[in-house]
Amino acid sequence: MKKIHAEFAYQSRELGIQIEDTLGDPPDRKTYAKVVKSLIDEFANGSEIDDVNLLAFALVDHLRFIDIPGLFSQCEQYDQGDTAKVLSMVACNDDAAGRAVIAVAASRPELARRAIITAFLYKNPKRWSEEDHSLESLQKSDEGDDEEEDQLSSGHGIDHLFDGEQNAG
Repeated sequence: MKKIHAEFAYQSRELGIQIEDTLGDPPDRKTYAKVVKSLIDEFANGSEIDDVNLLAFALVDHLRFIDIPGLFSQCEQYDQGDTAKVLSMVACNDDAAGRAVIAVAASRPELARRAIITAFLYKNPKRWSEEDHSLESLQKSDEGDDEEEDQLSSGHGIDHLFDGEQNAG
């Protein structure tokens, strides 16, 4: 399993929630398609929307991921990456979505890169895991670092902390 940047994991989970919420219960594919089309048109026409999840939401069903190992190599850094490489690793199966990707990549390349990677991760959830930052995991990795603390005896090395109190009174 490939480890990815925590922000990409977050964005991918949020994309899933956004898709579920838009589809509704029971799923309304017609409304979902209208929302996606509207977003694609907005991005293709140069909209100033600067939201990774909205762009990923608009593109997720229209992207084909050509170079999966290459895309995974781009998942390690959220704040910096090679947009041109990412663009070369995908194709669009919809002309309007393709125009949207090109328009956003020309004006805000980092937004395009992040959205493509977010969509890729959403479509491939069983191939990656995020770094575990839970308290339990951090405690496990911290075990053994307390060796020095364990060797101190009661009252050891703290007498000097109370010297100021005796002199003050």
